[in-house]
Amino acid sequence: MVTIRDIAGLAGVSRTTVSRVLNSSGYVSEQARSRVMQVIEETGYVPSEQAKALRTKKSNVIGVILPRMSTETASRVADGIENVLNREGYQMVLANANLKVEKEIEQLKLLESRRVDGIILLATNKEEKLLDAIRNLSVPVVAIGQDLPDVTSVVYDDYHAARDMTEAILKKGHTRVGFIGVYESDHAVGILRKQGYKDAMKAVGLTTEDSWAQQGDFTGESGYEAMKRMMNESAEHPSAVFAVTDRLALGAMEYLKSRGLEIPDHIAVAGLGNSELSRYVTPSLTTVDYDYEEAGMRTADLLLERLNRSGEKREKIVMGYRLLFRDSLI
Repeated sequence: MVTIRDIAGLAGVSRTTVSRVLNSSGYVSEQARSRVMQVIEETGYVPSEQAKALRTKKSNVIGVILPRMSTETASRVADGIENVLNREGYQMVLANANLKVEKEIEQLKLLESRRVDGIILLATNKEEKLLDAIRNLSVPVVAIGQDLPDVTSVVYDDYHAARDMTEAILKKGHTRVGFIGVYESDHAVGILRKQGYKDAMKAVGLTTEDSWAQQGDFTGESGYEAMKRMMNESAEHPSAVFAVTDRLALGAMEYLKSRGLEIPDHIAVAGLGNSELSRYVTPSLTTVDYDYEEAGMRTADLLLERLNRSGEKREKIVMGYRLLFRDSLI
């Protein structure tokens, strides 16, 4: 293995000179620089990233904590993050929290110990123990998906997206609108989207039966079961259902089909997220489009800005959205 000492000997310069050439720091004559670069090219020398990190106190690595590796949303956000990091000469290392706050905290500490320059957290909750863990880190953190106190965050406009979709359903003439949500430990999806639905109903003087508001857990299977409960427990079935994720909506549609019900003739369905499958299922799913790749890019840009300008105050960026009307809602 070729070392800096070898490069210095072959080029007839000191190790300090080789280090300055490699790190583009300090004065080096053009003649010496040329000799060092020629030897590097001839030997195929590749500097050790670990050794370079120790010298510069930078690893050029960013840790990204995903709520779950298998979700399309996380994948699209990660693609956006990677686009920016690659452009700026950074590498990305992924960690999986598996939708558990304890795992999020564990991964934060692990990434810090691996000397990453910063961390992007696709947050699923706002628990105080998570916030304490972030405050105790020595590296900057930018969150995406939750508005975390004292943490620079990129968030989706969950309340207004859900309210606008519910209002769109109401404008189609539906007055019996069911709802499938998720647990409220996820503030953005579990609370804000539900509040948007409730406020839209309240604004036109409508209330809902308790059985029309069901809860799932982000999976299609739970959407299926939530729709089943809604239909079996309701004296009067809803004429439309809004689910806070596309997976839940698709699961609900599967149950309705198993009952021989036509969508949207018997019951209309809408989701949120614009998953790839939402376009190709029959009927195609009416949904809300968030630009997850753009959100990932904005988050990465914010983190790199923080690395270059320490001491910056907290920022919050709210991403936009658009309603996509397809065949599942008339």
